[in-house]
Amino acid sequence: MSVTEEKENILDRIDTPADLKALSEKELDSLAAEIRERLVRTVTSGDGCLGRGGHLASNLGVVELTIALHRVFDSPRDHIIWDVGHQSYVHKLLTGRREAFYTLRTPGGISGFTKRSESEHDPFGAGHSSTSLSAALGIARAERMMGSGAYTVAVVGDGAFTGGLIQEALNNCENTKGLRLIIIINENEMSISRNIGSFASSMSRIRMRPSYFRTKAATRHILESLPLIGKPTVRFITRIKKSLKDLLYGSNYFENLGLYYLGPIDGNDRKAVETMLNEAKKFNESVVLHIKTRKGKGYEPAESSPDNYHSLASRGAVPGGGFSCVFGESIVREATHDGKICAITAAMSRGTGLETFRKLFPERFFDVGIAEEHAVTFAAGLAAGGMKPVAAIYSTFLQRAYDNILHDAALQKLPVVLCIDRAGLSAGDGATHHGIFDVSFLSSIPGMTIYTPATYDTLRVALHTALRLGAPAAVRYPNSIEDEAVKTRFYGEGVQDIPGVRADFDPEHSPAVVIAVHGRMASEAIKISDMLSLQGISCGILLCEYIKPYDRLTEEIEGKLSCNTKLFVCIEEEIRSGGFGMNLRDMLERRGDLEGRECLIIATDDTFAVPDSGQTVYEAAGVDANTSSDKIIEAAKKIGIL
Repeated sequence: MSVTEEKENILDRIDTPADLKALSEKELDSLAAEIRERLVRTVTSGDGCLGRGGHLASNLGVVELTIALHRVFDSPRDHIIWDVGHQSYVHKLLTGRREAFYTLRTPGGISGFTKRSESEHDPFGAGHSSTSLSAALGIARAERMMGSGAYTVAVVGDGAFTGGLIQEALNNCENTKGLRLIIIINENEMSISRNIGSFASSMSRIRMRPSYFRTKAATRHILESLPLIGKPTVRFITRIKKSLKDLLYGSNYFENLGLYYLGPIDGNDRKAVETMLNEAKKFNESVVLHIKTRKGKGYEPAESSPDNYHSLASRGAVPGGGFSCVFGESIVREATHDGKICAITAAMSRGTGLETFRKLFPERFFDVGIAEEHAVTFAAGLAAGGMKPVAAIYSTFLQRAYDNILHDAALQKLPVVLCIDRAGLSAGDGATHHGIFDVSFLSSIPGMTIYTPATYDTLRVALHTALRLGAPAAVRYPNSIEDEAVKTRFYGEGVQDIPGVRADFDPEHSPAVVIAVHGRMASEAIKISDMLSLQGISCGILLCEYIKPYDRLTEEIEGKLSCNTKLFVCIEEEIRSGGFGMNLRDMLERRGDLEGRECLIIATDDTFAVPDSGQTVYEAAGVDANTSSDKIIEAAKKIGIL
């Protein structure tokens, strides 16, 4: 059934969160079922499904929570902040984006994450983990200073608590008097609290009674009002209470920080969640509400296998395998022959292709959770201890670990190998997930070697070489499959043992236009070369299998250019500033290799490359074959080639 053909239902009547407050209990139950149906139909592929891809299991688990939040709070006056944004789909359906929801994760459509420019109901943009509490704390303090009386709610998944930023934010939750901040911990997979058991359950039942909170608050107020002895008495009782709780129950992390802690409760019980949220609102201080939800709830395939349904690829996306799979196979092969090789992932073992390594070498596999900074420094520690660590991290998340790469690995010249997945422009997840910055920030680090394989075989060679380099190195590759055209054009005679620069022309007679590219842009370069040939412009391609060190790179390129070449073009899908093109041009100029030649750089130019409707990410960034060939033709005309 298409989106336009679906029957009138309760969800279709929800235009704003306020509409939820008029629904009966029966209607609310029906609404939850309709939302789950809409999620499955939009995200998954199959008969009658759109197959947009995205995060399904986690969103199925927060349906009741989201409904409860919007019934208890008044968005956008009250601020609801979703950590990462993986769990915000239901929120989007209930905040005026229902009719456009079928465009989820498409060019110009609804974002897969919260986005300030998309809706007033998204007070803070997300995409990376563990940011919600810092942002919520800032918003809540701003509201307190302005005296608005608005509430701020941070919804944090338990996995986000492995991120250090959450801990830093919690450490700054002091002076919360009058701070209307509610922190919801959504435990849907791993436990974050050891206070689970019969005593904990008993305490939760007591705490869920409204009378408990009223009595506790009233008693505290009466005692504090007593002259001279009031406040000391409260402090004494608090210490006794804490000692007794620690003895019987175990210390509560959040209450030790001075936060009120409520729960745990069933997060899929909407009534219970509403009750607790209303009680939390009565506190005039920060409150932690611990809920437990079931990932994939209401959709049996996702319930039985939540990991497989955490993130689904869209229709037409890269099939299983690709560069990530080849990396996984390659590191297993290397580790079979070298017992010092270790693998580190930041909660992405499946996404980075490390599942087989994990099963075969469990003692050498380390999943550090959502903690990229720790992952890199931990890898540096392993290297200092004589091991050969390989940290596999998505490009967009590696940004978090710049200081650790610089200070802990590179400065000490430790042989840490960074395998950078999802390098380059990334379709589907939007601006927060493009891997277009790693070339710039890694290029700035002294002693860093950067390999940029364009095929599976060159990825294998790059990893093999990096592991034997004895110095910090990065191997970056895209979320795609290899291009047969690239293999045919550059590797018909096989792959060399050491990464270098490949040319599709005779270096003794280089053409008028030479294009230098690396990685996935080799595919675009072939298209551009064919387009230019139709215009009568002779064009050759230099495929760089590494892009740093630049001194060696420029020597190789210099040896492949003749006096015939009048226009030298660098094309990359990464950010221009500090990137491959700018650095290469600088080195060529210093060596005098650009005398008598023009140099043109085509790159993602001071943008986050968010596509407009109907555009691909390459078109949005201005690095697609059509746009690039037009720029080259224009430059060729200016210097008289055409």
